[in-house]
Amino acid sequence: MQLRTVLAAVLLLSALVTPAAAAAPGDLLSSREVAWHPEPLRTLPAPVKAYDIRYRSTSATGAGTVVSGMVLVSPLPWPNGPRPVVAYAMGTQGLADRCAPSRQLQNGTEVEIAFLAHAMFQGWAVAVTDYEGLGTPGDHTYAVARSEGRALLDVARAAGSVPGLSKDAPVGVFGYSQGGQAASSAAEQWRSYAPDVNVVGVAAGGVPADLAAVAKFNDGNAGSGLVFAAAAGYASAYPELPLADVLTARGKQVVDRIRSSCVAEIALVAPFTRLDALTTRPDVIRDPLWQKRLRENTLGSVKPAAPVYLYHGTLDELIPFSVGQELRSRWCSLGADVQWTPLPLAGHIAAVSAWGTNAMSWLGDRFAGRVTRPNC
Repeated sequence: MQLRTVLAAVLLLSALVTPAAAAAPGDLLSSREVAWHPEPLRTLPAPVKAYDIRYRSTSATGAGTVVSGMVLVSPLPWPNGPRPVVAYAMGTQGLADRCAPSRQLQNGTEVEIAFLAHAMFQGWAVAVTDYEGLGTPGDHTYAVARSEGRALLDVARAAGSVPGLSKDAPVGVFGYSQGGQAASSAAEQWRSYAPDVNVVGVAAGGVPADLAAVAKFNDGNAGSGLVFAAAAGYASAYPELPLADVLTARGKQVVDRIRSSCVAEIALVAPFTRLDALTTRPDVIRDPLWQKRLRENTLGSVKPAAPVYLYHGTLDELIPFSVGQELRSRWCSLGADVQWTPLPLAGHIAAVSAWGTNAMSWLGDRFAGRVTRPNC
């Protein structure tokens, strides 16, 4: 009788263990069909199959994680082999779980809906990642390229287990701003991390490829809230980084508010405030520990194995145009297939508003097997 009790307890504990520990990266852990809405009034018809998912991924430090996301499947027929999948990385949504793309898609509040709709009208599927810690327990590892790229590749893997989709499907990777960072990181990590994913092209815009340079540019400016958000994201990904112990009382309040905010609120938390004004010692991110982790997540040192479409506004007020130029130069020097499009006089939002559908159409050319036009 005692042995039966012990065995029963062991079996119960085994059932309660999170599946992420035993699953492989990209394994679909759960999926449920949900309603999604292209606008907040929920009046427009949306005959798209939508699946709220949880899947296994890998953190920046190599630990197993559970990430949430959403897979949208176009109602249009696709007779020519497996339906293409766009692995979609959203731009900055915020750090609070309520900001997660999968939640906003169900609420009709996602601002990037036009690009998703474009994909639906082409007959494709879209797999959207919420990123690590956004929509799931734990803090969002905002702006950490390694984590973002893995979450994006793994949502493409997980999509292959959704009804009507195939693990052999051609995959196009799309992202702008934070999403562009994720897409670019996925391009660099693809061959080493997820060679089983059939990536045919990567479209990335407004890429914060060098976060140290982006932080310096925004420190004390209108985008300073994003600097604090990135600091919080890095501290979540890498607990050894000094942040909490060097924040002033006001600094702790600012970071706490940012961790509970979506992107529009982040912009209002502490605009035009320097990081030094919120810390007990200057130049915190010049600490060797910070510099090491920032270097690890700087893009441009690995040749993307898939073709890349890269675009950037020349008047980008958040991510300097020079950062995009440098990424293009580095990839070109490595022999990558890069089509570079500078957008004259375009700021950060204007660039994606004007050119996001063109980037999607470029992915359509990759799905169709058309030749690329690199311009290195």
